Amino acid sequence: LHMMLVVCSLRMLLSVIQSSTFAGWFAEKAIDSNRGFQQLNTTCTSTLNESNPWWRLDLLDVYRVSEVVITSRNDSYAEQINGAEIRIGNSLENNGSNNPICAVISTIPAGESYNFTCNGMVGHYVIIHIPGDWKILSLCEVEVYGYLAENLAVVGAAIQSSTSEDWIAEKAIDRGLQQLYAGCSSTLSETNPWWRLDLHHIYRVNRVVVTNRNDCCAERINGAEIRIGNSLENNGSNNPICAVIPAIPAGESYSYSCGGMEGRYVNLIIPGDMKTLTLCEVKVYGEGKPLILSSFLLGSALAARGLTDVTLRWSQTPKQVIKKVNAANPECEPVLSTVQ
Repeated sequence: LHMMLVVCSLRMLLSVIQSSTFAGWFAEKAIDSNRGFQQLNTTCTSTLNESNPWWRLDLLDVYRVSEVVITSRNDSYAEQINGAEIRIGNSLENNGSNNPICAVISTIPAGESYNFTCNGMVGHYVIIHIPGDWKILSLCEVEVYGYLAENLAVVGAAIQSSTSEDWIAEKAIDRGLQQLYAGCSSTLSETNPWWRLDLHHIYRVNRVVVTNRNDCCAERINGAEIRIGNSLENNGSNNPICAVIPAIPAGESYSYSCGGMEGRYVNLIIPGDMKTLTLCEVKVYGEGKPLILSSFLLGSALAARGLTDVTLRWSQTPKQVIKKVNAANPECEPVLSTVQ
């Protein structure tokens, strides 16, 4: 069962940026639903002539990306796209250009749109990057197709070794990345502080994404261990290690591959004395049989027919798909449908 969302204005949902901007060829023009066949300067993006130019799309959440469609400029400079890399991931290191590669664009003929399959790569960011000196990156449209990756953490239960004021453990799984004091967890300064997520069921964990605090004390995360397993011995801190976090820059989210490690519990622990563990968000992605019954209330048309207490239930959370629609109709109503 899939849930399909048709969104009328992606510009209200997505955030884009590029390494530099030539004249009025802004980064946002690559997601304006206009492929730029008529007026290049009003519908396409362009960087300056520089080393390693890039364009980055922030999806505002983690998606499984199935396909990326790139439209090249329709003039004599179409070859500028040659050699561009499409990268997808959760890291902002090197402006996102260190994320895994979906595809390398050998060439796109002038004015044409080419599809690149990404096979469900998971990421918060989509980056188009041309490595090398004296390069210009120009895009007339970038279309991203996929569905929201299921963050297992949001249905879990969190606990930590101690709590500093109201920085409770649950704030690390509340999807809030913006407000430090209202949206982050923190222990007291202590020996071997830990934070633990109970997924309620055993999953094969593929990836854990950790967001660091965005203030003075970002270095406190240094040396934290991510552990995954089924044991609560030593508060879960004896479970196998997925990764050790050397550092995460302030306010950034780093992704750690766990290779399908099996476990019910996800632990973060900092070994040592006088340590404080602060987490602004922890997301967990994996596979398994959740056996969690989700329910969504149906309204609108059903209520109009006198059916006021109708609940749709399924055993697995539906996948969400965002599709672009014609920008010429900005007043269209969002459509919600379910498809099997």
